[in-house]
Amino acid sequence: MTEAAELPPAPEQARDVFGDRFTDAVRYAELLAEAGVRRGLIGPREVPRLWERHLLNCAVLSEVVPEGVTVCDVGSGAGLPGIPLALVRDDIKITLLEPLLRRTTFLTEVVELLGLDHVTVVRGRAEEVMGKLPPVHVVTARAVAPLDRLATWGIPLLRPYGEMLALKGDTAEEELKAAATALSKLGAVETSILQVGEGVVDPLSTVVRVEVGESPGGVRFAAKRAKAARTGRARRRR
Repeated sequence: MTEAAELPPAPEQARDVFGDRFTDAVRYAELLAEAGVRRGLIGPREVPRLWERHLLNCAVLSEVVPEGVTVCDVGSGAGLPGIPLALVRDDIKITLLEPLLRRTTFLTEVVELLGLDHVTVVRGRAEEVMGKLPPVHVVTARAVAPLDRLATWGIPLLRPYGEMLALKGDTAEEELKAAATALSKLGAVETSILQVGEGVVDPLSTVVRVEVGESPGGVRFAAKRAKAARTGRARRRR
């Protein structure tokens, strides 16, 4: 199950979704099936369903990402959803944020190999980089944590009036209800559940959208963000 030969051919939908980047998408799938499995980034049982369950499932997130924005993919892992999103959207700048060295090493290799000049790999945890990375318009995540916990990591990285887009499964509505109080405290002003990928993936990809107001992360994170910014300015003056 760890050989590239186990990877099924790309479905016809992939050619339409990835367009000029289709060849790069195929190479990324091969890397996941080979090095990704060998390094323990994905399980060998995922190889036969890499296209439908992973690459296409993530690529269709582009349907709800605005044009020309900055994106931070939190807990990027093997690059999902960040790499497929980058392959279909060269108009956005993406930061792949991942704390584990073996994963960031893989991500850096993929970014360089595929020539993704609009993608940056950063090693670290979300709570560690706040104030060190510029706030972004959009935070993305997939299979990182339950929504309430994910929000405490992702929302503080947003610019005012930004949004978090979390790819979820059947538990999306349940998680959103359970996280309602936490999201409100973090500055969320509107939430919704979206279905994307019509004609591309079946079942459709489910996205939880969390939109924030002028204080992403709430009062506590606003103070922390201001302190980090002051520290950064002091360091630059030295």
